[in-house]
Amino acid sequence: MANRNPHVAIKIKAMLEAAQPRFTEKCCIYRVSHEIRKSNEDAYIPKVVSIGPFHHGDQYLLNMEEPKRIFCRQFIERSTTNNLESFVSCVQELEPTVRGCYSDNIKLTEEEHVMVILVDCCFILEFLLKRHHRWRRRDAIVLPRNLRDPVAYDLLLLENQVPFFVLEKLYNLALDSPPLLTLTLRYIVPGSIIVPDSIISGDVLRLFLSNDTGIAHFIDLSRKFLLTSSGFSGCLRKAEFPHIYSATELSEAGVKFKAKKNSQCMIDLELSGHNLRVPSIRVTAFTEAILRNLIAFEQCHCMKESYLADYIVALDFLINTEKDVDLLIKKGIIENWLGDSNAVAEMFNGLALRVLNPDFNVQYIRIFKELNAFCGHPCNKKVATLRRDYCNTPWKTVASIAGIFLLVLTVIQTVFSILQVVH
Repeated sequence: MANRNPHVAIKIKAMLEAAQPRFTEKCCIYRVSHEIRKSNEDAYIPKVVSIGPFHHGDQYLLNMEEPKRIFCRQFIERSTTNNLESFVSCVQELEPTVRGCYSDNIKLTEEEHVMVILVDCCFILEFLLKRHHRWRRRDAIVLPRNLRDPVAYDLLLLENQVPFFVLEKLYNLALDSPPLLTLTLRYIVPGSIIVPDSIISGDVLRLFLSNDTGIAHFIDLSRKFLLTSSGFSGCLRKAEFPHIYSATELSEAGVKFKAKKNSQCMIDLELSGHNLRVPSIRVTAFTEAILRNLIAFEQCHCMKESYLADYIVALDFLINTEKDVDLLIKKGIIENWLGDSNAVAEMFNGLALRVLNPDFNVQYIRIFKELNAFCGHPCNKKVATLRRDYCNTPWKTVASIAGIFLLVLTVIQTVFSILQVVH
C-alpha cells in the first residue's frame, strides 16, 4: 500500500530522533511527582525564597529577589579577590553540568541560568556566613529576623536546591575557612529539629570532611547526616514485610519501650530481649515538611536505599492512635512540640501514604518478626488481654486489684469455715 503522504513519516522520524531522556546520569534535583505531593502539596513549596530554576519567578517569592542580590554583592565583596568576573566565569563553565542536575528541561537561556545560579549560590553562602559570625544590626534591614528561619527551612525543600559542587567552587574562590561543610552541617542540616539534643560532633565532622561522600545538595547531606551511624548496616534488604503490632499492643504484651540516647542515627532501632530501643524524634511544625522532602528525594533518587521511608513506615505501624503517641512520649521517644498527640499520630500516618517500598530494611524485618513471636506467645497474649480488658485505666486497675483481693479473702474465709466444721 503506497504511502499517501511521505512528509508525515519524515516528521515522525525527526520527532523520534529529537526525543531525549528526561533524566541524565547527573540528575539529583527533582520535581516532586503529582502522586507524592497529593498528600500535602504545601510541604514541597518554598514559602519565602526561591533557589534554583524550578521556582524562579514565582510571583509570591519576588520580594526576596532584592535581598538575594544584596547578599550576593556582600559575599563577593567579602572575598579575597573581590572579582565578579571570576565568579561569573566559574558559573559559566559549570552551567551545562548544572543544567543536567535538574529533572526538568530548564526554560532559561544559558545567560539567564548563569545569573540565577550565581545570585542564589552567593546568597546562600552569605546567609551561612552571617549565621556563623552572628547577624549585624544592619542585616535586619535586608532580611528581618522573622524570615531567617523560614529561609533556612526553604533551603531544605527538594525543588529548591542547587548542586553542592557549585557552592563549593564559589566558596573556595572567595574564602578558605571555615570549611563550607562545617557551616552547612551546623546551620542547614536539620539535626536538632528532628533529633533532640543533636550536636555536630567532632567525629561526624571528620567523617564528612575526610571522606568523599559525593554530596549532591543540602537534602542529600541532611539524609546522610541523619543516617550516620557506625553500627547501621541498612544495605541488606529483601522483599518481605511482616505485620507489626501497634506500640500500645506491644506494651500490653510486655514489650518495654526505651529511648535510645546518644544515637547519631535516627532510624537505628534496636531490640534486646523484650526491650525495644528507639532513638528520640522531635516533632515540630517543620518536621513533617523536612521528612516529606527527604523521603521524596529517596523515592526519586535512591529507592533501593530508602532507609528513611522504611523508618517512617515502621513508625506508621507503631503509631495508630494518640494512645500510641502518648505512650512513646511517656517513654521519651517522641518529643511533642505540636501539643496535640492526635496531630502527631496523623502526621506519621500521613507520611507513609504513597510511599513505595519495593524492598525493606532487613534489620527491621528481623526486629518485627521477633516482636511478633514474643507477642504471639500464649502467656504474653493472656497478659495483653488482661491489661487491655482489666487494667487499661487507673480505675480499672484499682477495681481489678480490689476484686482479686476480695476473691482471695473470700477463699481464705471459706477455707477457715470448712476447717472449723471439720474440727
